Amino acid sequence: MEKADIGHHISQQFNQELEDIRSKVMRMGGMVEQQLRDAIDALTNMDTSLAEVVITNDYKVNRLEVELDEECTHILARRQPTASDLRLILAVIKTITDLERIGDEAERIGRMALKFADGDTKDTKALVGIGHLGGHALNMLHDALDAFARMDAEAAKKIAKQDKKVDEEYENILRQVMTYMMEDPRSIPRVIGVLWSARAIERIGDRACNICEYVIYLVKGKDVRHTKVGDAEKEAREDK
Repeated sequence: MEKADIGHHISQQFNQELEDIRSKVMRMGGMVEQQLRDAIDALTNMDTSLAEVVITNDYKVNRLEVELDEECTHILARRQPTASDLRLILAVIKTITDLERIGDEAERIGRMALKFADGDTKDTKALVGIGHLGGHALNMLHDALDAFARMDAEAAKKIAKQDKKVDEEYENILRQVMTYMMEDPRSIPRVIGVLWSARAIERIGDRACNICEYVIYLVKGKDVRHTKVGDAEKEAREDK
């Protein structure tokens, strides 16, 4: 009876550790989501104060990633999880890596916002489309985190399909700014920053897509990385 009680206690403690990790992932996701929102607002509104906040707060995301990574490592060593518990730990490790990199991209956008605002002109023509592109990526990130919280593989595969829209928006911006630079060569230094920002947002869409793939892996136990969207959808629908 005593052994059974000890086993039950250990099981409860382990479940609490896993729940604590999931909770911290969502907290980190919320921080990164706010970083991205602020970075896009700073760039489109040329808000230097907000850009500074984004740059300054990046360390908080990095610190939480290190903390979570250490917790996952300790759980792997102490608990030696298997099956779905092991998949959860692996999915968390991969997810926080992508979240940290999204935070880095947000910081990069914030720095570009500072450079753009400090330019000789406040012409925002080159920024056309950035807000819309950023909105798409932001929605993808929010929905991907929601799918992770609910462990919803079906929602994850639908969100992953939205990456195509982000790619299309990015290509449209490339065409627009190239035309703008040809019309006004003096704008090239300014527009280069916009191009880098658009590229950063496009990468964020890719990172959100990665998180969706981890959700499918967590729920279904199937690795859908490097597969076509249609194949990923099939994997998400299939039972274990």
